[in-house]
Amino acid sequence: MAEHIQRYESFAHELVSHHCIVYGNDHRGHGKTGIMNNSLGYFADQDGFEKVVSDMVYLTKIIEKENPSVPIFLLGHSMGSFLSRRYIQLYGEKLTGVILSGTGGDPGFLGKIGRIIAGREMKNKGQKTPSPLLNKLTFGSYNKGFRPNRTEFDWLCSDETEVDKYIADPFCGGVFTSGFFNDLLKGLEIINKPSNIMSIPLELPIYLISGSKDPVGSNTKGVMKTYQAFKNAGIKDVNYKFYDNARHEILKEINKEEVITDIINWINNHLN
Repeated sequence: MAEHIQRYESFAHELVSHHCIVYGNDHRGHGKTGIMNNSLGYFADQDGFEKVVSDMVYLTKIIEKENPSVPIFLLGHSMGSFLSRRYIQLYGEKLTGVILSGTGGDPGFLGKIGRIIAGREMKNKGQKTPSPLLNKLTFGSYNKGFRPNRTEFDWLCSDETEVDKYIADPFCGGVFTSGFFNDLLKGLEIINKPSNIMSIPLELPIYLISGSKDPVGSNTKGVMKTYQAFKNAGIKDVNYKFYDNARHEILKEINKEEVITDIINWINNHLN
């Protein structure tokens, strides 16, 4: 959320150097896709979360056409991890493995309250209107664990240079719309339903990675709830790794080389 694919160019080059073919995209409402459609911070008028997952499937079909019979691994970070969790519920058979970075647990009752607030804001101000209230409710507490704060985004990464790059990037940050928050919260409800989790292919390998101080994953607690939900569903190959003192953006962290090496090793270990 509130970033774009070009931030991961160096990571993509690293994967390519290890014989991977890499595809990525700016989701709806993000980066160049958002600029092209004049929709930064907004998914769609209806069922936005599901539409973004459909976009991901469209990209998969391009990959399949251009690279017949090549195993496909999906890596989703943060919001992308939530979208990827829906993807594997619907289309998991297309993948050889999935890596979920910086994911979180079920917001439960707080998520339902958020949707009520989003619905009220959509009705009163329009669904394409930015919502400072929902932005504060979503992210307002994330910086508390890193006081005294240097910036509003200390929670992202302990590498100050990377945080400053994020702040200076015109495609990063910003206040998203009430319609977006409604779509995201609805998506979180969908992906956390036990019946939907049960639809994930039992043979699909899943790798959860997160910083031990990532507030999105409630400092590992939310990630462990997700891990346990996968285990309860009978998924046979699900593992996790936490990186000590790392924050949300582990692919930008000061120990990013370790993270990238682990990702590459996991992919290599799961090639058919």
